[in-house]
Amino acid sequence: MPEEICRNLYRIEVPLPESPLKSLNSYVVKGKDRNLVIDTGFNQKTCLEAMQTGLGALGIDLSRTDFFITHLHADHFGLVTRLATGTSQIFFSRPDAEIMESWEGFEPMIAFAAKNGFPEDALRSALEQHPGNKYGSDWMPALNFLADGNRIDVGDYGFECIETPGHTLGHICLYEPDQRLLIAGDHILGDITPNIQCWSDAENPLRHYLASLDKIRGVAVDLVLPGHRSLFSNCTQRIQELETHHEQRLDEVLKILGGYPLTAYAVASRMTWDIRGSWEEFPVAQKWFATGEAISHLRYLEDEGRIGRIGGAADGEAKKDAIRFHLKKVP
Repeated sequence: MPEEICRNLYRIEVPLPESPLKSLNSYVVKGKDRNLVIDTGFNQKTCLEAMQTGLGALGIDLSRTDFFITHLHADHFGLVTRLATGTSQIFFSRPDAEIMESWEGFEPMIAFAAKNGFPEDALRSALEQHPGNKYGSDWMPALNFLADGNRIDVGDYGFECIETPGHTLGHICLYEPDQRLLIAGDHILGDITPNIQCWSDAENPLRHYLASLDKIRGVAVDLVLPGHRSLFSNCTQRIQELETHHEQRLDEVLKILGGYPLTAYAVASRMTWDIRGSWEEFPVAQKWFATGEAISHLRYLEDEGRIGRIGGAADGEAKKDAIRFHLKKVP
């Protein structure tokens, strides 16, 4: 059953089959004229049934309901096309929409991963079975684009949009200043660290993410409503913990590169992960997440001029030897 968080603001916990995250927090705001649903779950039967049951218990009329999706990942976006009606508005960010519109499948990502040392065939097989691939939206709906400072007014609440790129390029949080509530999506989670992956030499998502954390630090928040797991109140403390985590990660990567040049895949295999077993025992999908995280830290250090690279080719060129990263000598 839905959980009432504040007056006319509810949480529906949506199971996420095949995902280590286990469930998604979908938030529902009831208003006199319109309702708002924030994030939806996978485009999958279990998720659809959970949402229909929760919305039914709240007496939500979907013909009078709009949707806000924090970011493009399938566990947040996938089900919206099954729930929205012809009278629904779907609020979203333009950067994430452009990524979805230009999506060419996993092959460019697989090629980039291979360039960074990842076994190509194993990754292709794992991604074909990944729930984010299997349970995405059926089609690209018409979207209403929102950006920093835009508002969504529904019922007793006036939400302000805060752009928080990092977890995805177009991630947006919602902030309610009167109630001091932050609907955080996957930007800030209470007891797990949001995954910050990088799959392009043109990107530096960790730099964006740390800047977005600092941006939220200046916002007065009494309660955080995250996309997964439990709600929490210690927003500033959690931001500090996440910043410290990434500082330690960066130091760890520098120590790993202290001996000789390594690919991102090799760096990931030497990093510390909260998964039982050796690197060889990790599922391929977890190795993919880990390597993407390693690349994001390597790109950050490379842009700072603290490490360099040898081998590899620029995006779009013929593949050469895999990229290996190395410490730069201090003059």
